[in-house]
Amino acid sequence: MEERRKSRRMDLEARLIVKRLDSDEKREVIINISDVSRTGVGFSCSDELELQAVYECRLTIWTKEVIHAFLQIVRANMGEVFHYGAVFIGMSEQDASRISVYEKFSEVNQEINQ
Repeated sequence: MEERRKSRRMDLEARLIVKRLDSDEKREVIINISDVSRTGVGFSCSDELELQAVYECRLTIWTKEVIHAFLQIVRANMGEVFHYGAVFIGMSEQDASRISVYEKFSEVNQEINQ
């Protein structure tokens, strides 16, 4: 399959909580991140989320800092567990840079360990 991502993806052990923005729905959903880049995130959860919907999120990164951003769901695979792909929208350049720093650190770490 052809790679269409704009940025390299990396695994990150973290969770984020999302809230639906365009409805009165107030529930929060905890999701498990499988990969993240400065442009988007892949994750799974037990709840069904709507394709193209925008959700608010608070992503706790490896430094324990919290990044506040918005996600738009662009891909969904349904099964026992739902797997999603989302792009960040409205993320500040500073927060995107935090993810880029980790990306560079991970690349160097992988080269050392090979």
